Amino acid sequence: MIDLLTMGVVLGLYAGFAPGPLLTLTVSETLRHGIASGMKVAVAPIMTDLPIIILTVFVLSRFSGFHHVLGGISLLGGCFVLYLGYNSLRTKGVSIHLEEKGPGSLAKGILVNALNPHPYLFWFSVGGPIIIQGMGQGRAGPLVFVGSFFTLLIGSKATLALLVGRFKSFLTGKLYIYVMRFLGLIMCALAVALFREGLKLLEIV
Repeated sequence: MIDLLTMGVVLGLYAGFAPGPLLTLTVSETLRHGIASGMKVAVAPIMTDLPIIILTVFVLSRFSGFHHVLGGISLLGGCFVLYLGYNSLRTKGVSIHLEEKGPGSLAKGILVNALNPHPYLFWFSVGGPIIIQGMGQGRAGPLVFVGSFFTLLIGSKATLALLVGRFKSFLTGKLYIYVMRFLGLIMCALAVALFREGLKLLEIV
């Protein structure tokens, strides 16, 4: 259970702080319309990701007895997490270019996240297999992972909205860069764990 909580916290933190379309929108809406608008964008993943999670778990549960299939998916997830970790280590800050647009922050956040391919790839190759693994520890396992993931994802994006609302240069400052590089190291370590799990399922180690 501790492993599921740790993975949820690490992946949620990374997803919340990592540069991307939703982070850009969170910051731009905060700067245009205030902190409350940035907060609305921050909660968008709950509405867009839950259907993806349900579909992914439904599909992957059909392969729960096929360890080689799950092993291959775990290796794919390891590659994806390693790619994210590598990009995080190379973070040099985020610059936001504002354009005048009307309000509607929550709707924009839902649309941006729904059109972003990363959530689909993440839940199929990383999040979904972790949920399937957590099911072996009872109903609480998946809830611990998903709950901690969304708590940290939304919490970190909301924190960014607050920081950017008060300190507009935060995303180009050293603190943000250090946080992202630290998360990058943890993500690389998590990728190694996913590789190991995949190799175990493939009965290679």
